[in-house]
Amino acid sequence: MTFEPADRVDSVPPSGIRRFFELAEEMDDIISLGVGEPDFSAPWAAREAAIASLERGQTSYTANRGKRELRERIADYEAAAHNLQYDPDEEILVTAGASEGLDLAFRALLNPGDSIAIAQPCYVSYVPGATFAGIDVVDVPTRAADEFKLTREVLESSGAAEADALVYCYPNNPTGATMTAEEMADVAAFCRENDLLVFADEIYADLTYEHDHTSIATLPGMRERTVVFNGFSKAFAMTGFRLGYAMAPPEAIEAMNRIHQYSMLSAPTTAQHAAIEALDNCRDEVTEMAAQYDRRRKYVLTRFEEMGLDCFPASGAFYAFPECPWDDAGEFAESLLQEKRVAVVPGTAFGEGGSGHLRVSYATGLDDLKEAMARIESFLN
Repeated sequence: MTFEPADRVDSVPPSGIRRFFELAEEMDDIISLGVGEPDFSAPWAAREAAIASLERGQTSYTANRGKRELRERIADYEAAAHNLQYDPDEEILVTAGASEGLDLAFRALLNPGDSIAIAQPCYVSYVPGATFAGIDVVDVPTRAADEFKLTREVLESSGAAEADALVYCYPNNPTGATMTAEEMADVAAFCRENDLLVFADEIYADLTYEHDHTSIATLPGMRERTVVFNGFSKAFAMTGFRLGYAMAPPEAIEAMNRIHQYSMLSAPTTAQHAAIEALDNCRDEVTEMAAQYDRRRKYVLTRFEEMGLDCFPASGAFYAFPECPWDDAGEFAESLLQEKRVAVVPGTAFGEGGSGHLRVSYATGLDDLKEAMARIESFLN
């Protein structure tokens, strides 16, 4: 007998992003606009706290739910930043990245054969995560004409009302779209009317540029049916620390922790010490990084307009999502990489809803962005 992947694994294709990274790794003089990762290092004070915790020998497991000190800081931070009120003892779970939190929610709060409506295009792990959990997927294709916002019309037309839950990410990866309070209220009303659970991925909540971020869990009747996911990877530039958290009513957190305590036991201890320091003393760095992203965002959108590339005014995260001038976005991205040494990702890597578009990350230095834009313009000409 030989090892073969289980059917649920075999049915999931490799990540569409990885192929372009692997091609880029084989080339010199590459400017990557493909990676969804801050180009900043984690704040210095957070790094020092991580080092100090190691020097003090703080290398043991923590409580399954995470250090209470960290959960208290998260509760205070979310209350001040996003008007979210959660009990650190019963309603917050510290996870190994927001991605682990989503995986836990899929497995702990839905049963095999249930269905989940997924706003598309979407982060690459949502659909595979549902497949691994035995959950059926209902595609909810957002539209460029709506600036990739989640609307009642697309929810109704996609059949989302028949699903058991809805998952989305706003500010959005890959599009950079955001939702206003009024727009989110319409989605909340649809979820209440159709008794949908909501898994709200808010990892980019602090990277909203044109208006304040609104969490759906703050809207009437939504807290009791919502799990909110956030973490330290994006706004705090701590991707390698692998630290996130989930916030939800006690019964949801208890169910998620039931799996977490057997599969992960606890989130990385060193990262938790770094996160406590980040929440205590690094918020100014987050504000400064967000200001830099906004400056780059405006530059990239202006350059695309000058090139004649249609691109809606993305207002969150650190992505632009222009229309591809070729029929085949994958072919365009590969040719751009081979001929001009600029890496972007075809929108189809994020589901069929991304067809005809390119994800362009501006989480890179302005000098490199200027050179990349010049190379793209040369390629188009």
